[in-house]
Amino acid sequence: MEQRLGVITLGVRDLARSRAFYEDGLGWRRSGGDDDIVFYQAGGLVVALYGWPNLAEDAGVAEEGTGFRGVTLAYMTRRREEVAEVLGKAEAAGAHVLVPARETFWGGHDGYFADPDGHLWEVAWNPGLTITERGEHLLQDSV
Repeated sequence: MEQRLGVITLGVRDLARSRAFYEDGLGWRRSGGDDDIVFYQAGGLVVALYGWPNLAEDAGVAEEGTGFRGVTLAYMTRRREEVAEVLGKAEAAGAHVLVPARETFWGGHDGYFADPDGHLWEVAWNPGLTITERGEHLLQDSV
């Protein structure tokens, strides 16, 4: 298996509400899809929004679960100040800010929000990460 990811699919309860959050609230541009699924190009990855019950059925697991799911998504910023800006934009779009912008133990700056379906997003600036013009994320060892 090659060390890479191609698509991250988020199960959503209300596709129209989630589209409004990501498109109108966060400014994402739809790249494709239909009435059941939506795709967004996100740098070298694709983020998909798909109905929660449909995704559970597709994966062969129970639809309902509780508590922390063991996964967070991270939006890496190019500037330290952008962390608070993105958190504010997400909150204005309907997200719940869980952790406001703060200094981190690893020398960066981050915060967390939950989108309308409860998916956890970290917004972070990492001084040891380079983001290329194409949106690729390179660790210092890779530069």
